[in-house]
Amino acid sequence: MKKFFNKDFWQLPEFMYDRHLRVLAWMLAFVAVICVILAFRTNIILGYISMVFTLIVTVVAYITLKQITEDTTEYISDLSYRIKRGEQDALIKMPIGILFYDKESHIEWINPYMQRYFDNQEVLGKPLKEVDHQLYEQLEAKQDNKDKDIEVKLHGRAFSLMVQKDIDALYLMDVTHYAEIRQEYEDTRLVIGQIFLDNYDEVTSAMNDKDISNLGNFVTNALSDWAREFGIYLKRVDEDHFFILTYAKTLKVLEEEKFKILDEVRKWTSKQNSPVTLSVGIAYGGSDLTQLAKLSQNNLDLALGRGGDQVVVKAVDGQARFYGGKTNPMEKRTRVRARMISQALTELMNQADQIFVMGHRHPDMDSLGACLGVRRIAAMNGKQCWIVLDQEDLHSDIERLLEELEQYPNIKGSIITPEMALEKATKDGLLIMADHSKPSMSIARPLYDKLKNRVMVIDHHRRGEEFPDNPILVYIEPYASSTCELITELFEYQSKDSEPINKLEATAMLTGIIIDTQSFALRTGTRTFDAASYLRSVGADLVMARHFMKESVNSYMQRNHLVERTEFTEGEAICCGEEDRVYDPVIAAQVADSLLNVSGVEASFVITKRASGKIGVSARSNGTKNVQVIMEEMGGGGHLSNAATQIADTTVGAVKEQLLAILKQEQENKE
Repeated sequence: MKKFFNKDFWQLPEFMYDRHLRVLAWMLAFVAVICVILAFRTNIILGYISMVFTLIVTVVAYITLKQITEDTTEYISDLSYRIKRGEQDALIKMPIGILFYDKESHIEWINPYMQRYFDNQEVLGKPLKEVDHQLYEQLEAKQDNKDKDIEVKLHGRAFSLMVQKDIDALYLMDVTHYAEIRQEYEDTRLVIGQIFLDNYDEVTSAMNDKDISNLGNFVTNALSDWAREFGIYLKRVDEDHFFILTYAKTLKVLEEEKFKILDEVRKWTSKQNSPVTLSVGIAYGGSDLTQLAKLSQNNLDLALGRGGDQVVVKAVDGQARFYGGKTNPMEKRTRVRARMISQALTELMNQADQIFVMGHRHPDMDSLGACLGVRRIAAMNGKQCWIVLDQEDLHSDIERLLEELEQYPNIKGSIITPEMALEKATKDGLLIMADHSKPSMSIARPLYDKLKNRVMVIDHHRRGEEFPDNPILVYIEPYASSTCELITELFEYQSKDSEPINKLEATAMLTGIIIDTQSFALRTGTRTFDAASYLRSVGADLVMARHFMKESVNSYMQRNHLVERTEFTEGEAICCGEEDRVYDPVIAAQVADSLLNVSGVEASFVITKRASGKIGVSARSNGTKNVQVIMEEMGGGGHLSNAATQIADTTVGAVKEQLLAILKQEQENKE
């Protein structure tokens, strides 16, 4: 009786608390009542039978639903317990390090797996920075990479670091095994290289068979020992050509030691009065062997184009890295090569319907003089050649030359603006890039883009990584003093029946040689004097040349002002212009040249602001320091003794600090 009056007895069953089931139950009850009423109205016996049947069905349904509800509740309760227990076990036992920290990066909780990496020391409540500075730095770095997991190195193992910022938790998953597999894959990727003996033919041409054999044996033995030491496959394919095959892991070691084999071969052969240097092109980072072989050849060509005695290392999709190049390039060009280039140039000109020649931006006398020389060669072959020149913001020597050209209307009429050249250019035109090989330095970049498959390069600067994609002819000789010297040699193999070079053209080209050699004091070889002698013989006027080289009073004052601002260190002179004052790049170059005349100065650097807003650096050396390598580290290039760079979005002071850091590092490497 007590159970009957107990309020729990009269509570609705649990399944009736579900709104949908409750509605369904009331609907079925309503239908059942209607059916029973209709049965009684039809027949009283049928009514009783329906009522009994309805009660039985109701009781069975009630018991069944109640049992289902109890079973479901029990299953959910058991599942919840198992899930919660699994979560707890995961936090404690799974091989994942878990750490909770507060806003100040104090450790609030870690799981036992994570505790092992703290040598079981008490860490709760302590700043993570004090407990494990390395992990703290990785956590801070992770804040900047919120959208991806990063791999970190901690205590000699590799982990995948995940951060859940909303609850201030970090997770470390040990991926050392997979990292080792990946590292092994990277270390064993193939590297293909080619080694070339730069001047082997020239050196051995005057040697007897015994000396040639001794030289060949030394080089072969030196390279074989080097290959054996580092586990490199070496195969000689020609007297002056070797093929190498190795792994990426070995390449890292070779780069760390700066390819000392270059110095060893150079020093020994120099002592034997048979100076042979090596040029090496190395390619890696791809799975296509054909592509790697082609890239290694391109890298070798780049090393040779930069003067040899160096290594060019480049990945398939990476930037080139340079090693060596510590010496001036040796004279390797011959009269035969000059004759072949002259003949090839004649053929290209005869095949073209339009010929254009252009120098670099802010042209100097070597650039414009070379353009005048190319125009004359075209005239000798009965072809019109247009000189592309932007006549705004020219230096005084170029302005004086243009004034003298007023007396030569044919030449003056051949000078056109970049816009006019772009209008005249056709698909069968020929573009000659003089005194530069970087398209970004061209006076008319749109013209280059239009004729990029019809380009010839004539230059005396070391070839850089930026280079025309598909040049049809390349004449780059880093040994030459100037581009005017190279052009002058081409005249000797042109038709003698055509109109020769005139006085003004010869004077302009001779002026270019004089300026680039600092009056024959630097970068001067026997061929330089031969070219100057030829130009004098065809009418070059030294009085007019000196007239071209005169500078204005303003330029003279600016140059002296910069010299006064020079700071002298041990072996270097560093001159910095004002932050808010723009200097002409030619004046900066002149200051750099003049500073070499100071006793004890081996290299000079002039840092000034340019009209473009960039900061320019003009670097010069007397040959004992390689300023080209220094400028390449700052994004520029040039020669061992003559280089430059331009840097955007910076200041004169910042560039000076960058330069000083590079010089300091270079000094430390020597020590």
